[in-house]
Order: sequence, then C-alpha cells, then structure tokens
Amino acid sequence: MAGKNVDPTMDLVEEIKRLRKEKNAVILAHYYQAPEIQDIADFVGDSLDLSRKAAETDAEVIVFCGVRFMAEVAKILSPEKTVVLPDLDAGCSLEDSCPPDEFKEFVEAHPDHMVLSYINCSAAVKALTDIIVTSSNAEHIVSQIPEDQKIIFAPDRHLGGYLSRKLNRDMLLWQGTCIVHELFSEKELIKLKAKHPEAPVAAHPECPDNIIQHADHAGSTSSILKFALESEADTLIIATEPGIIHQMEKAAPHKTFIGAPGADGNCSCNTCPYMALNTMQKLYLCLRDLGPEIDLDEDTRVAAEKPLRRMLEMSPTSGPAKDVSAISE
Repeated sequence: MAGKNVDPTMDLVEEIKRLRKEKNAVILAHYYQAPEIQDIADFVGDSLDLSRKAAETDAEVIVFCGVRFMAEVAKILSPEKTVVLPDLDAGCSLEDSCPPDEFKEFVEAHPDHMVLSYINCSAAVKALTDIIVTSSNAEHIVSQIPEDQKIIFAPDRHLGGYLSRKLNRDMLLWQGTCIVHELFSEKELIKLKAKHPEAPVAAHPECPDNIIQHADHAGSTSSILKFALESEADTLIIATEPGIIHQMEKAAPHKTFIGAPGADGNCSCNTCPYMALNTMQKLYLCLRDLGPEIDLDEDTRVAAEKPLRRMLEMSPTSGPAKDVSAISE
C-alpha cells in the first residue's frame, strides 16, 4: 500500500483529521514512530498503555501506528473494535525470532517451567504463555514468582539476561534479540561519553549487557523519557530507538539529546526499519479504507488474553499514555 494512490497536493494532516472524525477512530502512535505521525496521534506512548487507553475510548476504530504485535494486543483487549495497521509488513525482529511452532515444542520440552513472554511477540506465542510482561513491569512481576519456580523467558535474551542478573534468578532464555538494540556499539558509546563526560546514559534493557553496563539508567521507553526529562543534566545520551527523542525535544527544548551510536559512529542504523514502514500517506489510506485490518482467530485471541490479564493483575499502577490530542488539533 504505497503512497502512489495519494494526491500529492492533498493536505494529509487535514484529511487524516477529517477521516478520524468521520470514522470515529482513535490514532495511536508508539514513541518510535516518525515525528509527524506522533504529532497527529491522539495518544503517544508504549504499546500496552496505548492499547489500554484505546480500549477506554468510545472509538469504533483503532489505528495503531506501530508494529503488528502492538496492533494485535489492541485487538485482544478490544475485540469489538476494528483495529487497523498502516502497513501490515510492520513486524518485529523479536516476534520473528520466536516462531510459534518452535516455541510450542520448546515449552512442551520443559513442562515444569512457568512461561513468561515479553509483550514483543505474536498472539500465537502469547497463547502459549502463562504471564506476559513489559519492560516496565517485568522486574515487578518476576519478583512475585516463587524462587523455586523454574521460568522460561522469551523471546528477548537481553531483557531476560538483564532481569536474571538484577534479580539473581536463573531463567531459561529463548535466544531472540531486537535488531535495533543489538546495533549499538560499545566502542563508539565510550568515545561519545568521552566527548560528553557529564552526559548520563539512558538505555533500554533490550540492549546487550555491554551497553547496559555504561548506562546511568536502564528501563522501558517511558521510563527513559521520564528520566531524561527529570534529569538535571543539559545533555543526555539515549540508547534506544531514536524516535523517542522527538518527545524529549518537545518537552525539554532547552536540553540536548544524543542518540547512542552504532558501529559507524552514528545512530542512523538504529532506526527501526519496521516502525519506519508506517508513513503519513499509509496512515491516510489506512483510515480511508479501514485496512489492513488485524483479524485474530477467536480461540487464539481468548488464549492470548489470559496471560495479558494476569499481567495486568500483577502489575503496579502504570501511568497512562500521553494524550496529545491538543497538539494534533
């Protein structure tokens, strides 16, 4: 669904606003989306908070500007709503690293293990899981599980390793990774820190341990944003997908935020190629045509909902996604 069907003279912003009202739609944008998509969204945030916020609205249509597993979560929590994704090819390397058939065999080979899956996985993998976790609540949830209970953690081995080290829990890790966070260079990060010795580093726990070791703060996207805004530092180094920097610059224009570098000495390689598939043109077409639509088999949806609901029961109260409707108007 390329932009070839879009009139180049069209005011996309105004047309998207018109269609949003006409279709009774809510537009969600993950922090990793392009700035123009964040700016027109009703809510900007982490994937789960966005889905929960959308479920609370009276919108009939959820337009999820993110990746496929995020839109699936919105459908799981709001089965009565139409959920659409601007580009159906917007997947996730973590999801791709954990094929449901292979994961099912893995789980069945370890029947004495409780299965914890990071939310960055398919609905089919969620359906094989006991409890879903996010980077925001994973530590809190793992801490509630008895120490003698064996755990499988999937699909992100870096997040699982981070939790294992921090909580001193021996977990059986599925060997998936995020291509974005894998690409940060420790060597280049050290060089950057030498240039900005007073700049704290905030890193996502999807990063490898050699990056986390240099971080002053490690946490979810929303916690990185909070840390960056509350820090007294004028300059900060951010080790996650650089889309988040847009919200930082809007909220704290007096500060300087530097994306952590990749092996070539800059952070261009750390832009998520899947997130970048969504564009304003595709967002317009998605609203116009109400497609591509996320459609889940009901048995899978119900099975995937159980570990999500269990997660919500075990989670600390989390802050809502940011309402940016005033900005988009």
